[in-house]
Amino acid sequence: MTAGAFWISLLEIVGLNLVLSADNAVVIALATRALPRAAQRRAMAFGIAGAVLLRIVLTIAAVEALKLPYLKLAGAALLLWIGAKLLVHDDADAADTPSAATAWAAARTIVLADAMMSLDNVLALAAAAKGSIAALVAGLTLSIPVVVLAAAVLLRLMRRWPIVITVGAGVIGWVAGELALADPLAAEWRRGSTGVVAWLLPAAGAVTVIALGKALAARSAAAR
Repeated sequence: MTAGAFWISLLEIVGLNLVLSADNAVVIALATRALPRAAQRRAMAFGIAGAVLLRIVLTIAAVEALKLPYLKLAGAALLLWIGAKLLVHDDADAADTPSAATAWAAARTIVLADAMMSLDNVLALAAAAKGSIAALVAGLTLSIPVVVLAAAVLLRLMRRWPIVITVGAGVIGWVAGELALADPLAAEWRRGSTGVVAWLLPAAGAVTVIALGKALAARSAAAR
């Protein structure tokens, strides 16, 4: 790859990752919102670092792996559960748990959710990289500060307007529905569906996450 091609590829990767990472900023904000400030920074640092490393591995392996049936369906199901669990804001448990432990738990959630949400995005990143691992690593790394900034803004919004938490969880459910829709097993159904039908599954994912999350939160509150 020539120097000019490298820089073009780098810019494409940074731009793509920023667009594709909007959902990930929601996950970061939701996963860290109950932590003290210092623990939030640790969770973000470790979670995003792990997510970037995993995204690089996924992108390298994406072309063939994402053709496998059921992979995206499994990822969508896991993402629905993650989104629902992120709605459960258990202040009592958070207060009794050491911040380091909760920071690591939040970091694991960020990495896992990013992996699931990136399943359908890594093909675009692989295409933009044009075979250059250096451009891929540099592009993903350069986009980290913007994702962190977006997550920080969302955290402030969540503290001021709690409804943003529910909307964020709905976004994760919507992405889960889109991921299921992109599975090879859904190809035949997609070809025969209308535009309205095509967004019903993402909408159902959003409703499922919010309903399940609210039910889990109510059960947690009742247990306390």
